[in-house]
Amino acid sequence: MRFPWKTVLFLCLLTAGTALGYQPALKYWKSRNRPVFRTKKVTTGDIVSTVNSTGTIKPVLSVHVGSFVSGPIIKLHVDYNDEVKKGDLLAEIDPRIYKASVERDKAGLATREADLLRVKARLQNAINDEKRALGLRSDNPDFISGTEMDKYRFARMALEAELELSEAAIKQAQANLNNSLANLGYTKITSPVDGIVIDRKIDPGQTLAAQFQTPELFIIAPEMRKEMHIFASVDEADIGMIRKAKEAGERVEFTVDAYPGELFEGVIHQIRLSSTTTQNVVTYPVVVSTSNEELKLLPGMTADISFRVEEHKGVTKVPNAALRFFPKREYVREEDRKLLDGVDSSDEDRQNAESQPADAKAKASVKHRKRHVWVKEGEFLRAIEIETGLSDYRYTELISGEIKPGQELVVGVK
Repeated sequence: MRFPWKTVLFLCLLTAGTALGYQPALKYWKSRNRPVFRTKKVTTGDIVSTVNSTGTIKPVLSVHVGSFVSGPIIKLHVDYNDEVKKGDLLAEIDPRIYKASVERDKAGLATREADLLRVKARLQNAINDEKRALGLRSDNPDFISGTEMDKYRFARMALEAELELSEAAIKQAQANLNNSLANLGYTKITSPVDGIVIDRKIDPGQTLAAQFQTPELFIIAPEMRKEMHIFASVDEADIGMIRKAKEAGERVEFTVDAYPGELFEGVIHQIRLSSTTTQNVVTYPVVVSTSNEELKLLPGMTADISFRVEEHKGVTKVPNAALRFFPKREYVREEDRKLLDGVDSSDEDRQNAESQPADAKAKASVKHRKRHVWVKEGEFLRAIEIETGLSDYRYTELISGEIKPGQELVVGVK
């Protein structure tokens, strides 16, 4: 049988080719499957820490104008959005029954005054009779008996008492007249302040019933062009920073959907102590004051608020994406893989936070500012420990760490 030298030659050539191409193929395969990391540079600049919230715009003061008397509305003098001055007539209630009450009480007062004159005349007559009796008795004690003298004296005393009753009746009649005049005056609803009518709750012809409670007719907001308030709810975790911002006089920036792209400013007017708990979340009301000269801010608008808490200028800034990046184990060099194993003491501290005493929690909070960022070193990633400070929505301040401005930090994998 002939030796299959061609087959052997083929196998030798195949083996040699495989041996020569293995390393380049392996190198090509590794190069093709090597991850491509996305990076961002460390920069320098200003960091402004903010606390974001939403709030509702309201007038500084809302004056609710009501009616003290009942009756149908016969005329309205103002409408929504009208600007009024103090004392301006807003509406009129049908005054006919109140005018009739005034005329009735005037007649009653006139009757009481006439009755007073009649009593005064009778009293004067009784006084004169008593004086004449005393004169006759002084001339002759036997001329008028003591019984007759008592009649004169007690007649005069009775009329004096009747005079006091008449004077009291006049005061009562005058009070009734004053009450009727006041009720007649209440039929004209006037504005108690300068302001803008932001709500009208009545229509012409509507009948008011004020016997049980005062009906609300108008809501007037004074000085809306001068100042408006924004009522925001701030989480208890941020209220300490809000208080520092108020003490430092930091400005507040906000936007409203009605004017996209326009930025408004205000100041923290008040941090109220009346907390609200909703689903175990504690919030505190914070009132922001802002000017409203152009009357763009209307009651009920929703404002997206940013409280400027603190600002550091000219600091080294680390991209927030670099702090959020968590690489796979195979991408990291051997020395740093322990940081990915979940045995870091800081992780344990965070897991046991519920059972820690207060001093340990405070220390853990400070320790939590130590973070790791990743840089490329050859084919792997190397971890660098840093300490962070203020943060905004894109960058975080670098307090300490072996990184410099311009250095590339890994933020993801393509």
